[in-house]
Amino acid sequence: MPPRPQLTIPSPGGRRAVVLGAGSFGTAVAVLLARGGFRTTLQTRSTEQAERLETERENAAYLPEVQFPRELRVEPMSAGLSRADYVFLGVPSRGLSQVIGNLQATGLPARTPVISMAKGLVPPDGLAPTTLLNQAFGVDRVACLGGPAHAREMVTEGAGLVAASSNVKLAAAIANVFMRAGVVCEQSNDPVGVELSGVAKNAASLAAGATAGQGLNAAGAAAGHIFAEVWRYAERQGGKPESMIGLAGTGDLVGTALAPQSRNRRAGELLGQGVPASEIPARIGQAVEALDMVPLLATALRRAHVEAPVTTALHGLISGELPLDEWVARVRATVPPPAVRDSAFRRAVARMRRHQVTESLKRPD
Repeated sequence: MPPRPQLTIPSPGGRRAVVLGAGSFGTAVAVLLARGGFRTTLQTRSTEQAERLETERENAAYLPEVQFPRELRVEPMSAGLSRADYVFLGVPSRGLSQVIGNLQATGLPARTPVISMAKGLVPPDGLAPTTLLNQAFGVDRVACLGGPAHAREMVTEGAGLVAASSNVKLAAAIANVFMRAGVVCEQSNDPVGVELSGVAKNAASLAAGATAGQGLNAAGAAAGHIFAEVWRYAERQGGKPESMIGLAGTGDLVGTALAPQSRNRRAGELLGQGVPASEIPARIGQAVEALDMVPLLATALRRAHVEAPVTTALHGLISGELPLDEWVARVRATVPPPAVRDSAFRRAVARMRRHQVTESLKRPD
């Protein structure tokens, strides 16, 4: 029997990548990019943090006991971006507008791609991060990452990433580097769908956590309602069903729902115990993006005229305007729109079935 062909992944060819932000995910991505062959630099907010990470060769605060590859450099953001071939943004979406201004002020080369790693929305209008980046840099230079990728497991065991860009070559280049580092990375040309899938899973995980004390059925209903409400919004933004039902959507939702260390699920549990939203980040020890994102999401859904009673109710729970019992009652009583409408999802399924029939007819008996 002839040997199976080996997967050939193009070499990055000494290209330089800069990761802005030394949180857990930014640090993990920097480690993988260095393993994958990029000449990688992790940039921190302060000189003191950069010196500490460089000395210790690990990020003890956010990703302890993960040693930095020898090739990974660490420096403060003040060092600039003039030599970067790729820039990965490991910063919260709420600060993206300021980050864009800083990118332009710190020497970002005119053709360097910018890759968002945030799973949130940008205030004040609740825009997806790549929408704002497209406006600043053009669609051919912009990409995003999605999928189930908890930082520690990603660098020790692997992950299921999605690299998405309207520029197919850019998505392929990003995916290839992660594949070289031993991490599965799907390519997608649907950045909006991938980003909104991440938004949906964060909001759904928060909602499930807030409802879990009332039973698994209620928690599942809360997550399902919000996932569906965000999907109806994604459809109107041009998102594709494959993104929501694949790694970036349901895959990431399951990973977050099962993870003991999930910040969004834990934040929901604290909400369900009556802890005010303003106190939750301090209790968890890190920012919880969904707490800031859900109000933006509710606003975006309302402006798009998407019926979203459960997302709206979750906003009320976070703000303290809706008591827990009323939130649970809303979850249990909400009846979603009929699933038999002629949606983009149904059309996609129909196309897939037609293709399968056509291919089967081509095969010889």
